[in-house]
Amino acid sequence: MKAVVFHGVGDIRLDDVPEPQIEEPTDAIVRLTASAICGTDLHFVRGTMSGMRPGTILGHEGVGVVEDVGDDVRNLYPGDRVVIPSTLGCGNCSYCRAGYQAQCDTLVPGGTAFFGGPEASGPFDGLQAEAARIPYAAVNLVKLPDEVSDDQALLISDIFPTGYFGADIAEITHGDTVVVFGCGPVGIFSILSAQLLGAVRVFAVDRLADRLDMARRLGAEVIDFSAEDPIDALSRLTGGTGPDRAIDAVGVDAQRPQEGPAVGRSETSDAELDREVDAVAPEQNPQGDSWHPGDGPSMALRWAVRSLAKAGTLSIIGVYPPEAQSFPIGEAMQKNLTIKMGNCNHRRYVPQLVELVRNGSVDPVSVLTELQPVSSAIEAYEAFDQRQPGWMKVELEPASTDP
Repeated sequence: MKAVVFHGVGDIRLDDVPEPQIEEPTDAIVRLTASAICGTDLHFVRGTMSGMRPGTILGHEGVGVVEDVGDDVRNLYPGDRVVIPSTLGCGNCSYCRAGYQAQCDTLVPGGTAFFGGPEASGPFDGLQAEAARIPYAAVNLVKLPDEVSDDQALLISDIFPTGYFGADIAEITHGDTVVVFGCGPVGIFSILSAQLLGAVRVFAVDRLADRLDMARRLGAEVIDFSAEDPIDALSRLTGGTGPDRAIDAVGVDAQRPQEGPAVGRSETSDAELDREVDAVAPEQNPQGDSWHPGDGPSMALRWAVRSLAKAGTLSIIGVYPPEAQSFPIGEAMQKNLTIKMGNCNHRRYVPQLVELVRNGSVDPVSVLTELQPVSSAIEAYEAFDQRQPGWMKVELEPASTDP
């Protein structure tokens, strides 16, 4: 079968790989009908998340049809349509039972198990393929009602629950003012989720016109950090108080401003940000306009801490590797900020979000802007990596969709 395979930093290929097989009685095989490219996948290719094993199939978002089940999978039949939550849990350990599936002690003690990730995450072959093996399938597959389309379900596999998780741990309550840093797919769903949880005002910070436009159409108040300083703008627009809650939906590949009044603010020098890039991406392999690490790894974090109201809450859902060691802890302490972060516990949120889509409360498909066959996956990766206009979220259609 065809699959997108990691071979090294800056080197991904569309390869022929063996079909997955049942290895444990708790496994299932799913024939993928849709998968997607995520910003997290770009971290691996850019080198800002190290430890990838060459030969790993990429991708952690997927929808498909169950093709086969192991003897201990008692809640699914071949032919069932399912959505695949990105992170994996066993369903039995104390963390899974408490809803912290991203900290499952059975699959990856001391870390997070997810599809298509580095060696420390399993590794488990990912979902940018024609089929995939799903461990602990009774827990890690969620059946889909007929009213939810594949396109809708694909967004519930990862980015919608991640955005909802970010709003949830931000402790958003009715009447809050929220700022979301980053208007990529997860940022857009953070905006939507903040509104669902009762935020009255939501600010959105980015520099890309198409992303700011999508945020604005959702009702967010947009700030272009290449045109104005986000710290000053947020202070002015909130009467000097600052937002109650902030969500970092950017992560380690954040970019520093290249123009406008935010350039060269004294709080963080270019030299300091350059050192951060070297620390988080010790191996780099840029090629032309592709695979360049973000040049401001802690930029979103610093802006969030400096713009928040005193006693506010910072939610961090953008991905940071263990090598990311720069955080303005002193500034956060002096403002009595609450800081919450982590990898999304997808299985905790997926059923709830499936129901919101099924009953018509939310239709997430507007975020999908590109549909590409898996045969064009490498070109799609490059366009998404370069943040080309219109490339907000890319769905990959497998070469074969017949069960």
